[in-house]
Amino acid sequence: MKPLLSRLRRSAYRLSLRSRLVLLTVALLTAGLLASTVFVNHLLRGYLQGRADSQLRPAATLFAHIPPTLAPDSTTSPRPLSQAAATRLSALNLFDMPVVVYLDAEGRTVGALDLGSSAGTGPELSALDRTAVAAHGSGPFTVPGRHDGPRWRVTVRPLAAPSTPLARTTDRRAVSVVVATSLGKADATADRLWTISLGVAAALLAVLAVVGRFAVRSGFRPLARIEETATAIAAGDLSHRVPDLADPRTEVGRLAAVINDMLGQIEIAFDARSRSEARMRRFVADASHELRTPLVGIKGSTDLYRMGALSGPGDIDRTMTRIAGEAERLARLVEDLLKLARLDESQAGHPTGTGLRLAPTDLRTLAVDALHDVRALDPTRPVDLTGPGGGPLGSAAALADEAALRQVVSNLVGNAVTHTPAGSPIRIGVGTTDGHAVLEVADQGPGMTEEQAERAFERFYRADSSRSRSSGAGAGLGLSIVRSLVTAHHGRVELTTRPGRGTTFRVLLPPAPNRHPQ
Repeated sequence: MKPLLSRLRRSAYRLSLRSRLVLLTVALLTAGLLASTVFVNHLLRGYLQGRADSQLRPAATLFAHIPPTLAPDSTTSPRPLSQAAATRLSALNLFDMPVVVYLDAEGRTVGALDLGSSAGTGPELSALDRTAVAAHGSGPFTVPGRHDGPRWRVTVRPLAAPSTPLARTTDRRAVSVVVATSLGKADATADRLWTISLGVAAALLAVLAVVGRFAVRSGFRPLARIEETATAIAAGDLSHRVPDLADPRTEVGRLAAVINDMLGQIEIAFDARSRSEARMRRFVADASHELRTPLVGIKGSTDLYRMGALSGPGDIDRTMTRIAGEAERLARLVEDLLKLARLDESQAGHPTGTGLRLAPTDLRTLAVDALHDVRALDPTRPVDLTGPGGGPLGSAAALADEAALRQVVSNLVGNAVTHTPAGSPIRIGVGTTDGHAVLEVADQGPGMTEEQAERAFERFYRADSSRSRSSGAGAGLGLSIVRSLVTAHHGRVELTTRPGRGTTFRVLLPPAPNRHPQ
């Protein structure tokens, strides 16, 4: 049985969903129509049998009071009842005129009446002695007919006691009477209804199968449009969308909306991946270029020494100084790249982390040190120490790693010194704003355009690509490191700039928890 079911299941899976839906619908309709036909036929047979029983009971009561002398004995053929008696019995409106049989105490036939309708095919009666008659009681029961005839509905009643002197002289061998009526007409009616019902059901199923196939095909047309859209997307057209095929409240409408949302997300993801790959290619190219520049300088110097082009100790000292400078530059670049890699791993949730040691840190100390650094780099620059936005200086206790923040401040100050004219003022602001510890570095340099501001924190990005390395410009990693370090502190960096109006970098950090005295 199981292998057969498995084969049927595999065969069903080979069919299209349309065909399976039509077959399932037809199968359910077939089961429903067949069940209803069987139920109706069963009810009809019960109803017709009930009518026969309702007509059989008064006939049995009547014949229980008719003397058995009206019937011939068992050795003669059944004879018709008198015309008067037949006329009286016809008023009972029976299905068929009954057959009446009188039995003695042992169940033997002692007389019979055939009212003209059985045509010799009466009921097949088993032995009905006193015990069997008492067991059946007064309720009707069904027996088969003789010679493969129709079924018969039968009831058995004991004969009533004689009430007249004439009746007392009758044959006293009969003790019970059997009254039977044929169910031939009832069965023929039920069978006819069964045949008609099956024919109508078959025709209805054929019509519904054809109509259902067209209805299912029409209902699946939106899914075919969705399939076409998916095929176009698989071919690479991510901008393709499913058209509005149905009301958004319907299943197909909701499916189309969900698919369009999913396609939008996929398009955004692919676009983001493309931009990420482009940034990665640009990063690898820029990193290779930045690493190659000091390596070329080192290799050129060593080649000069190997070829004997350095004639004296002075040339050798200058060459070694150049090699040391390029090596130091290369080391700083590699260190910056490693720091960015560790910060990226930390932001991606990798266990290597950033190694930050968070503790309450006063940003005013870092601001004062930065002020001295600016004066050391360019003594001609005026440097002011203020609060955020130029207001009064305030306290700013942040939960931070002091060494990491020193690199942040150093990079911001170095960026301001490098990209502004000599002697232009710089302001360092420290304080608290909206619950954040704030440190900002502002200059009055040339500022940046909107496009330059958007790319200011990109790695290896330099607003002036033609600027020479000798001008003090770095590799374009300083601001990237600033943003990554501040992000690792769960803070953020804000950039405010306009062409000709200078640039302000504002670092906002989580405040240090308050310590209440015990």
